[in-house]
Amino acid sequence: MIQLTPEQLRELQFVELEILIEIDRICKKNHIRYSLTGGTLLGAVRHGGFIPWDDDADVSMLRSEYRKFQKACKTDLDKSRFYFQDIDNTLGYRWGYGKVRRKDSLFLREHQEDMPYEQGVFVDVFPRDAVPDNKVLRKMHSFACYCVRKSMWSAVGRKVSQGRIMRLWYTIVYALTKNNITKIYHFLIKISSNKKTEYVRALTFPLPNKQIGYKREWYRQYDKIEFEGYRFQVEKSYLEWLKSEFGDYMSLPPVEKRKTHPVSKIKLPERKNV
Repeated sequence: MIQLTPEQLRELQFVELEILIEIDRICKKNHIRYSLTGGTLLGAVRHGGFIPWDDDADVSMLRSEYRKFQKACKTDLDKSRFYFQDIDNTLGYRWGYGKVRRKDSLFLREHQEDMPYEQGVFVDVFPRDAVPDNKVLRKMHSFACYCVRKSMWSAVGRKVSQGRIMRLWYTIVYALTKNNITKIYHFLIKISSNKKTEYVRALTFPLPNKQIGYKREWYRQYDKIEFEGYRFQVEKSYLEWLKSEFGDYMSLPPVEKRKTHPVSKIKLPERKNV
């Protein structure tokens, strides 16, 4: 595992900023509504940019906007510098969200070295789908999301999970889902397509704090927020989102929890002014 130096981490953040600028550009061109999310949104509010120890960046959008984004990446993404991956266009990809990656770079997360696709520096793009309003259906839906997420993870879990039993279990799950994980995921999308539900979520990403999801109304109006000297789109109720996700979001975590993700290999492109 590589321990990134502060200089490497900052250079990595600049590459991710370059990707964010490109995402913003094609979203503006195609009238796509998106929001900074996760630690990226938290960093914008608390630090005016990246959280100093953060090594990734995230945006989110409703599924209807994500479909437009998929099309926009085919026609308008600067393919001399970037490429887009998701389960619909990348063989062997097993995540329920997309990634815009930087060409001429390498960023291998620990335990993902054997994934059969190119792995450059990336920004995650999370689609949001419906959460059922009915409590019983919501629990069933949550369980389905969990099962699909674990099925996707099985490609990694079969090799790295602790204990022979868990590795065997993931090996069986992987064998059962290897050739049809895309169909399974699309079925989950289909049953999560109600555009009138109160809440939405990323289907294959866990919800913290026992949340139901995120209020759909938060994604109806948008604003701008400064991030690293640039202005990016954000849901207008972003402070409510931060409170639901992080609680007391302005308080810094203890030093021992300020960690980056484990990385096995990294290669960064020569940085240009962005």
